[in-house]
Amino acid sequence: MPTPPRLILASASPRRRELLAQTGLAFDVIVADVTEHEDPAASPRAMVAHNAALKADSVAALHPGAYVLGADTTVFINDTVLNKPADLAEARAMLKRLAGRAHTVFTGVALRNLSRGIRIDEGVTSEVTFKPLDDAAIDAYFRLVNPLDKAGAYGIQEGRDLIIAGWRGSFTNIMGLPMETVKQILADCGLMGKF
Repeated sequence: MPTPPRLILASASPRRRELLAQTGLAFDVIVADVTEHEDPAASPRAMVAHNAALKADSVAALHPGAYVLGADTTVFINDTVLNKPADLAEARAMLKRLAGRAHTVFTGVALRNLSRGIRIDEGVTSEVTFKPLDDAAIDAYFRLVNPLDKAGAYGIQEGRDLIIAGWRGSFTNIMGLPMETVKQILADCGLMGKF
């Protein structure tokens, strides 16, 4: 019986690991040793595409026979990219900026298999609308959620009733890995059943 192809997630994100695990596929996690491009004035679509490809390419170079999945997510509002905050003060400032307004979440997805010549790049966007927030609401959210490891200082999967009024598009994209797109890519490569 042939050995199933190896799948590697090139990401340190526990949320991406949880989402990919829901496919039922076996995979390894190897964090890419790269410096991500995080210019607040950058095009968000280009930035996440670049970073996802950077992660996938870096790990694929070390494991050319494996399928390597890279992803990068950012939040974009008023022509400004909001990456992971450096500290709680910056996290608070981000949530105040998002409060009562809509913003866009961009994720770049890259799949590589060097030995098979596979190079797939996709981009997904979703829109999130925040509730108006005061300091007390932000404090309550921070007691529940660590904002420092999340682009835009929030995660939609926990405590969303405190801060989010609604969203359009892929929920899992807002979490950091658009599973509809990822499943289609994996199915197209023969790694899982068709959808």
